[in-house]
Amino acid sequence: MTNLLKYLFVSFLLSSTWACGQNKDYLVSISTRHGEIKAVLFDDTPEHKNNFIELAEAGRFDSTQFHRVIQSFMVQGGDVFTKEGLPANEWPTLPAEIRPKYVHRKGMISAARQGDSVNPQKRSNGSQFFIVQGQTYGEQELVTDFAALQKAVFQFMQYEDQKEFRETYSRLYQEEKFDSLTNLVISKRDEIAKTLNVKLTKDYTPEQVKMYAEIGGTPHLDFEYTIFGEVLSGMDVVDKIAAEPTTREIPNTPVYMTVTVEKVSKKKISEEYGYVYPASK
Repeated sequence: MTNLLKYLFVSFLLSSTWACGQNKDYLVSISTRHGEIKAVLFDDTPEHKNNFIELAEAGRFDSTQFHRVIQSFMVQGGDVFTKEGLPANEWPTLPAEIRPKYVHRKGMISAARQGDSVNPQKRSNGSQFFIVQGQTYGEQELVTDFAALQKAVFQFMQYEDQKEFRETYSRLYQEEKFDSLTNLVISKRDEIAKTLNVKLTKDYTPEQVKMYAEIGGTPHLDFEYTIFGEVLSGMDVVDKIAAEPTTREIPNTPVYMTVTVEKVSKKKISEEYGYVYPASK
């Protein structure tokens, strides 16, 4: 074989190997006593994807629990470091990989983290994740930035001409009519924003607004936590876990997990689960 033919043959093998790698993905399986959850992890959150795969392949997720469960919100688990006896101040973290195109719709997998007061960089816990269950939202409720609005409300109530608003707010709060209180605050949102010259809305695409109205999720977490994967099948399992009786958000009967990953062709994943991979750039 001439050197040129050898070079061409080696180049062909390398390109074939690379193409095969590009055409496969990791299929995640999370097994519980309620059944199995199948998922994929996103390529554009590589730190989180690689970390999850490494933990799963090493069997470190196995025998951890879904230790925090809130109906109509999410189920959280994967506390590897507590299982392994690592002190909390030594838990590894991951840099935030927050992508605006991902929102917390039902079925998304996101990384748990500490709050902004001690974690302003929004770094993720090195093992814990949660799967979104959530609920549906109307457009006005969805696009309102409630954290910013709540701060602005108290400033706005100090104006002398807002006596009636102050009294209504106080009465609804004392009567614990929180749905009515929320509606009151939302109804004043645009007036407050104009008066104080502040932005009190979040930027969602029409598609995202429709998605939250029809599928649901937990929008108040958007752009604050790293979303790094998506459930392909087994949301009925998530719903069963979320329905577990709890004490202080901990299931009364432990829900243990076993996590495995397997390299599968993207074509098979798409055909079997209806998952649409993003177009290659």
